[in-house]
Amino acid sequence: MPTPMAPSDLFRHGLRLLLDKDIDGWAGLWADDGVMEFPFAPEGRPRRLEGRQAVAAYMRHYPDHIDLHDFPDLRIHETTDARTVVVEMRGVGRLVRTGAPFDMTYIAVVTVDDGRFTSYRDYWNPLALLEPGAEFAGSAR
Repeated sequence: MPTPMAPSDLFRHGLRLLLDKDIDGWAGLWADDGVMEFPFAPEGRPRRLEGRQAVAAYMRHYPDHIDLHDFPDLRIHETTDARTVVVEMRGVGRLVRTGAPFDMTYIAVVTVDDGRFTSYRDYWNPLALLEPGAEFAGSAR
């Protein structure tokens, strides 16, 4: 049996899948009971997704709204817990509906067990949703 990927390698692999618009592949990196949280989510947006299926449903239409081109400035910090990394990154691309540039800075705290994402706390800027065309999966509006 192959050795599971280290958290930093799994995270990088996941970014490649997102750039390739392979949302099913990206969702496949999650544990069945993995949890994705958005601590800064505004009213009407999900703050917690429980389970691979919920995460997959949330992300399913992401490429229809945001065309990601790159994740420059990627910095992955190891922690004292070998299963957890803290990630600083930017996602750049364009908003599909308007063609406007997309440029979002993220910080994520990610935990991996047995080569699968089990916890992903995504600290993104909710003010970016004010940009026309930035709406994507998970909106209650």
